[in-house]
Amino acid sequence: MNAPTIEQDALDRYECANCGYVYEPTRGDSSSNVVADTPFTELPEAWRCPVCGASKPRFSNIGPKGSPSGFKENLNYGFGFNAMPPGRKNALIFGVLALGILFFLSLYGLR
Repeated sequence: MNAPTIEQDALDRYECANCGYVYEPTRGDSSSNVVADTPFTELPEAWRCPVCGASKPRFSNIGPKGSPSGFKENLNYGFGFNAMPPGRKNALIFGVLALGILFFLSLYGLR
């Protein structure tokens, strides 16, 4: 696996271990006057979680928005479905479900 580049790290979101607040760099933090597009690594050391007041070391990297969920070691299993972004995976699941319902409803047309 390739090491993430600086540009990719700038898009990573960080989650507070205390309260679950997610810092998104694309939004920034209006309560602390942090402008949008400020990476977490460039936040001042005095910055605190706007919800519970936890310090920066209490945050963990959860990756960019829309990234596949789960452990990175497991993303290669499951016929490629594990590596799909959540939106695409939901579309596939509900699309197959809708086709199944249409199939069973079409059985009413048989004589």
